[in-house]
Amino acid sequence: MKNTPFTEKHIALGAKMAEFAGFNMPISYTGINDEHHAVRTNVGVFDVSHMGEFVIKGPHALDLIQSVTSNDASKLTNGKAQYSCMPNNEGGIVDDLLVYCLEENASYMLVVNAGNIQKDWNWISSHNHNGAEMHNISDKTGLLAVQGPAATKTLQSLTSMDLLNLSYYTFVKGTFAGVENVLISATGYTGAGGVEIYFEDKNNDADTIWNAIFEAGKTSGIKPIGLGARDTLRLEMGFCLYGNDINDHTSPLEAGLGWITKFTKPFTNSEALLQQKTNGHSRKLVGFEMIDKGIARHDYEIVDEEGTVIGVVTSGTQSPTLGKAIGMGYVKTTHAAQGQHIFIMIRNQKMKAMVVKIPFV
Repeated sequence: MKNTPFTEKHIALGAKMAEFAGFNMPISYTGINDEHHAVRTNVGVFDVSHMGEFVIKGPHALDLIQSVTSNDASKLTNGKAQYSCMPNNEGGIVDDLLVYCLEENASYMLVVNAGNIQKDWNWISSHNHNGAEMHNISDKTGLLAVQGPAATKTLQSLTSMDLLNLSYYTFVKGTFAGVENVLISATGYTGAGGVEIYFEDKNNDADTIWNAIFEAGKTSGIKPIGLGARDTLRLEMGFCLYGNDINDHTSPLEAGLGWITKFTKPFTNSEALLQQKTNGHSRKLVGFEMIDKGIARHDYEIVDEEGTVIGVVTSGTQSPTLGKAIGMGYVKTTHAAQGQHIFIMIRNQKMKAMVVKIPFV
């Protein structure tokens, strides 16, 4: 297993550790519910240094990004970011990712999922026909996500960059906690506000940044947060998790990602996806709340009242905020209307649920 720059700190803090995407990662410290509420109501710190980062530069950088991603990166200007995905040739998704515009038409950073770093690098490289300059900086990049309504207020004393007024899906770059060339973005995965802090992991920069953040948040009760609460937080917001809700066999349109699928330019498999948009698709990713007692889990069958299989659960949990079980899954479009009853097969029993609007909170 790989370690992050903060692995020893997690262990020293008594975190429950487990393998995730090849990394030794903290799952929880004081408990998922406690950590979840800390982020929703105050501020918490996630180590997400396992994520992958690629820099693509040069006169052909934008053309390469445009060809492999579904969103329109030509709309990005310096300091802007966007959510996107990379479709494959079969109608599915290679990965979902963030695209940061470091220098318009010249330099971009792609942030990809930890489990897909090599897969994504190979995919992008195979489409790099015009020789865009590519750098995989994943192993030397540290990343902390400081999330929650008190996040920017907690961090502002550590930098002259204006974090309090940082708009959603924008970023700034400068000195943070005395460390230079730190990129701070507002592209969070929790729906609770906050920022992500990218830095080159050299010398003692990781320790410096971690210690400064927790010192600054001491009076406000800042907490370290594990991946367990990260998952419950993102699910409450209806955010897709690669490998669960989207994968090589789910189209972005089925997954409700039509808003990042722009047909104003060609990209991988765009003609087939445009045809799917025109003709419609047979299934749709929906959110649901459990009516009967039970928690839906990944890969549980979804059935209709007669017991006929109509879909599959992709994510499910007990929502700490709502105090009820929620989930997402693909169902036939005829069963996707809000307010419609569906049934989840839990331990061979048919448990009633209702299709609801996403986000859940």
